[in-house]
Amino acid sequence: MSFKSLKDFKSLKDPEVKKALYFVLLLGLVSLFGDMTYEAARSITGPYLLYLGATATAVGFAAGFGEFIGYALRLISGYLADRTKRYWFFTIFGYGINLLAIPALALAPTWQIAMMLIILERFGKALRVPARDTFLSYATIKIGRGIGFGLHEALDQVGALIGPLIVFLVFYLGFGYKEAFSVLLAPALLALTFLFIARLLFAVPAKFEADTKQAQVLEQRLPRDFWFYAFGMGFFAFGFLDFALISFHWQKAKVLDKNLIPLLYALAMGVDAISALILGYLYDRIKLKVLLLALVLSLWAIPLSILGDKLLVILGVILWGIGLSAQESIVRATVAELVPKERRGTAYGIFNALFGGFWFLGSFLLGFLYDYSPLFMVVCSVVFQALAIPFVIKVKVRK
Repeated sequence: MSFKSLKDFKSLKDPEVKKALYFVLLLGLVSLFGDMTYEAARSITGPYLLYLGATATAVGFAAGFGEFIGYALRLISGYLADRTKRYWFFTIFGYGINLLAIPALALAPTWQIAMMLIILERFGKALRVPARDTFLSYATIKIGRGIGFGLHEALDQVGALIGPLIVFLVFYLGFGYKEAFSVLLAPALLALTFLFIARLLFAVPAKFEADTKQAQVLEQRLPRDFWFYAFGMGFFAFGFLDFALISFHWQKAKVLDKNLIPLLYALAMGVDAISALILGYLYDRIKLKVLLLALVLSLWAIPLSILGDKLLVILGVILWGIGLSAQESIVRATVAELVPKERRGTAYGIFNALFGGFWFLGSFLLGFLYDYSPLFMVVCSVVFQALAIPFVIKVKVRK
């Protein structure tokens, strides 16, 4: 049962569908306050590291290696979650590390210490994401993969929109970076509170997805299409520039005032939230055609953000938000369509490890190229993102 059209919302009368929706909403609230915490921090990570004395190469390394850790370790955590079935343990422990590392940035005396905390935050995310996404894959079969992951991402990005606005308010009131990181302890604690509520009400989310003939046979190897898709998305990750390096450029080139950067990040998160619902709805109808559209739009994000004037930068940020939305909604939903139920944690771990590995290599290389030539960096970004398109065209998912 899934929401292929607006009429399908009648299925909310089904108690199981309602429970699945409530579970997705609860996890969405966790992500809302979670993103309010760490996306607020990400909106100023680049300028903060510059403030502490880091170079563009160091910022590229910090952003890229942090993402690499955040993705690569999911290979292990996803496998262990499947083997032990302790999905809640990995989710809760990961969120704890992920969220509490952010307020600790207020105490960082050097950029090296700040970089370590940024990496620690990504480590916590690595622990929780495969288990959390497995939970979502169970529940979204009741309401539609696309709309389910899209709804979760939309709530996620509402928090990501509010977080940078909090940072902007802190700056507007005359405070600095350390005060901005300190106030983020409050949403971090709220996220953990909703997580414990979800654990209390839905102890066994796997019940949402009934076993099928496909799921009962645990294949030793993941499907070929899964690997093809994973490597294709890896090229997309390689070329997709991290916001830390984008905002570093704005600050260094004096494109924007420091106080405006959190607002542009908030704009990107708002675009992400709206796009997630639209992309998710379209995914349930036309599958990967909508991902191809998102990839094409994303190709223009970096050229406009790095080479454009203020107005073109805004357009670039909007397109960057669409690209990020695709990564966090329909890209994840597709993994659930390609692999059987019992291999989801492992599959999400492998997929994210490859995605993060490509992201790290790309971010580090692009940061290095920026120090040499911003224009050359932009060209490389576009080329590698475009390489993902033929891979997606070849992949087939169930309709």
